[in-house]
Amino acid sequence: GVKLALRILREYYAQQDKAHAAAEGAGASIIGLLEVVEADFTKGLAEMTAEEQGAQSTYETQSKENEIEKTTKEQDVKYKTKESAELDTAVSETSSDRSGVQAELDAVLEYLKKIEEQCIAKAETYEQRKARFEAELAGLKEALEILENETALLQRGASSKRWQHPLLRGIRSHG
Repeated sequence: GVKLALRILREYYAQQDKAHAAAEGAGASIIGLLEVVEADFTKGLAEMTAEEQGAQSTYETQSKENEIEKTTKEQDVKYKTKESAELDTAVSETSSDRSGVQAELDAVLEYLKKIEEQCIAKAETYEQRKARFEAELAGLKEALEILENETALLQRGASSKRWQHPLLRGIRSHG
């Protein structure tokens, strides 16, 4: 628009007929003003074009970086998901192995406990020894009493008659 107006005004004032001679000074100032406007528009347009190209370049660079980052993160997710599944499997297998080993350990410990009970001599406490000796002493006293009673019966029976036991034939008592 401004270029077209400048061209038309220049052609008009460049004509040989001077019908417009009185307005030639005003025409020059209008043309000068339009040239400044055109220069400002051109400068502004150049700045806006440069800014737009810079923004477009920045956008394209950022888009490429985003695409690369997206692809990288998708691959990370894929590998981490795979790794997670492998770790879950490993944990499951390890837990199963641990359960089996724990069961074996429990069985071995139980067997060891039985073996220790059979093989390791346990020291008797004083109370246990005392009770055992008292029981043994009581048994011996009872046996002595039984023997004394039988001997007394034999001696009484033998004093009144001869011994009649077939193995003791010919034996007399001394009493």
